[in-house]
Amino acid sequence: MSSHDASFHLSDRRIRFDPGDPGFFQDPYPAYAGLHAAGGIAVWTEEHLVLVASHAGVSGLLRDRRLGRVLPIDEGTGRALRTSPSGDLRHFDALEAHSLLELEPPTHTRLRGLVTRAFVSRAIERLAPRIETVAHELIDAFPKGRVDLVEAFATPLPVAIIAELIGVHAAATPSLLAWSHAMVEMYRPNPDAATRKAADEASRDFGDLLRGTIAERRRTPRGDLVSHLIAAEEDGGRLDEDEMVSTLVLLLNAGHEATVHQIGNGVRAIAEAGLSGAALFASETSSAATVEEMLRFDTPLHLFKRLALEDFEIAPGWRLRRGDGVGLLLGAANRDPAVYDEPGAFRPDRYRSTRAAPAHVAFGGGIHFCLGAPLARLELSLALRVLYERLPQIAIADAPRVRNSWHFRGLERLDVRF
Repeated sequence: MSSHDASFHLSDRRIRFDPGDPGFFQDPYPAYAGLHAAGGIAVWTEEHLVLVASHAGVSGLLRDRRLGRVLPIDEGTGRALRTSPSGDLRHFDALEAHSLLELEPPTHTRLRGLVTRAFVSRAIERLAPRIETVAHELIDAFPKGRVDLVEAFATPLPVAIIAELIGVHAAATPSLLAWSHAMVEMYRPNPDAATRKAADEASRDFGDLLRGTIAERRRTPRGDLVSHLIAAEEDGGRLDEDEMVSTLVLLLNAGHEATVHQIGNGVRAIAEAGLSGAALFASETSSAATVEEMLRFDTPLHLFKRLALEDFEIAPGWRLRRGDGVGLLLGAANRDPAVYDEPGAFRPDRYRSTRAAPAHVAFGGGIHFCLGAPLARLELSLALRVLYERLPQIAIADAPRVRNSWHFRGLERLDVRF
C-alpha cells in the first residue's frame, strides 16, 4: 500500500517520512490513518524503528517489561551499564543517567515511590485555588481584544504551578522555559551540533539552579517537593543528590511541556469543531469529559521510544531482536478506528455516555505512566473553565502555527480574539 500524501510513503510494511516536513508535522493524522489501514505497524526506514500505531499494540507494549529504554542494563539496579558521561553531552547525559524514564526496577521503583506522594490526588487538589488565581491573573493582563494564547496563558500557567509545587523561585521560570525547550530538542531524530550544545548548556545551568535550591532547602525546609525529597533522604530513603536533581529536572520539564501544548491544542480543537467552550466547561462532568477528549484527539506526546531487552514477537510476523528499537505512536493509537467511532472528530460526548470510549494512552502506561497526570487534568479543567467563563466568545483570529516538533505536538502560536 502507498499513501497519497507527498509528505510520507507507506509500502511493503515500511514507512518513509521526514518529521520536519511541514506537510507531515502540521497534520500527521493522514499518515496515521494510512498506517492503521495497513495493519497498524511498519518499519520507519530512515530511523530503523518499528512503529506501532494500533491502540491495542501501544497499550500492550507500554506495559511489556521486555521493552526498556537503555541497554545493557544491570539487573541488580535497573541502571544502564555505561561509562561516565563525557564529551559534548556530558551534562545532558549526567541528568539522563538518573532520569526515571531511563531506569528500570528496582531503582525506578525506589525513586518513583519517593516522589509519588507529592502527586497523589489530595496533594494535587490543594493546588486548585492557586491554579484558578493564576488563570485569572493571566487573563487580567491580556491586551484588549486579541492575544497569543500560547504565550500569554498556556505557557505561564503550568510553569508557575509546577515550579511552586517543586519549590523553585518564581523568578527562575523564564530560565526554566528556555532550558526545557533546549533539552526537549534533543528528542528529535539526529539533533545537530548546535542543538546538542544548547541542550548540554541548559542541562548544566538547570542542574546548578537545582543544586542551589536543594542547598537552600536543607537550611530552610518548606512544604514543597524539594523539601520532601530531602526529608526522605535523611530518613533513609536512599536518594542521592544526583538522583534528586535528575528527578526534579524531569518533573519540571514534563510538568509543564505537555500541559502547555494541550491547552493550545484543546482550544483549537473546540473552536474548529464549532463547539461552545463555556458549555463544555459548565459542569465538572462535562469538563472532565472534554479534557479526556482533548487528550485523545490531539495528544501532546506522539512518539515514545523503547528498546527490546530480549528477543520476542510483538505482533504476528513481527519479531524483535534484543536492541531493536520500537516507536510507540501515542497520537496514532488515540485515533485508532478499530477503537474509536469517528476518530478524527472532536466529540467530548464520547466520554460522557454510559458506554464511554476506551481510555486514551496520552499519559503512557505501565511503570512509566505519567506521574503528573492528575495535575495535568486539574490544570486543564480549571484553567479552561476560567478562560471560557471570562471570555465566552473567544475565537481563533489567525491560522494556528504548529511547532516543528512532531514528537511533542503543540502550537507555536495561537492568536485569539475576544
